[in-house]
Amino acid sequence: MSSNGDETGGLKQPAQRAAGEGGKFLLVHPRDEESYWQPQPANGYASVHVAPHLVPMDRPFSVGTQTVPPGGVVRLHSHTDNEEVLHFIAGRGKAVLDGAEYRLEPGMTLFLGKLRTHTFINDGDVDLHWAWFFLPSGLETFFQQIGRRRKPGEAAPEPFARPENVAEIEARTVFSTPRDGS
Repeated sequence: MSSNGDETGGLKQPAQRAAGEGGKFLLVHPRDEESYWQPQPANGYASVHVAPHLVPMDRPFSVGTQTVPPGGVVRLHSHTDNEEVLHFIAGRGKAVLDGAEYRLEPGMTLFLGKLRTHTFINDGDVDLHWAWFFLPSGLETFFQQIGRRRKPGEAAPEPFARPENVAEIEARTVFSTPRDGS
């Protein structure tokens, strides 16, 4: 039985530990995660597991996962004020960091400092799946604003275009203009 008395093990709302044991905690079951289908060219989906709107925290950060299908591309971008850690769980692909290519495979971890331009390409034949950690938070807001709500077990939609105002969304969330201008 979970800490909130739910035998399924999933917490839909943050639960507070007993007095004297510390701060809040959040346990997220895959069926309860906040998840968004992502538009072209990435396709796939991004899930948010921890973020300030889900659980109170002293230092705002966010954690989640992203899954990009074969042929999917996370466009070239950078972050002005954020640091990012990605841990690759499944699939193979490549990262292009400031113009240099690096192969990605399960078990690899990548740290990206501020303004480091990066893109991820799934050139494999299975989904490329990773966990992400973002400090300070904000990536989750971008996923929500450009994506479509996803429910666990739901079939992937037909590929869809990015919103017409994607540049505005990027500017007000966590993105900077890549140094090469693209």
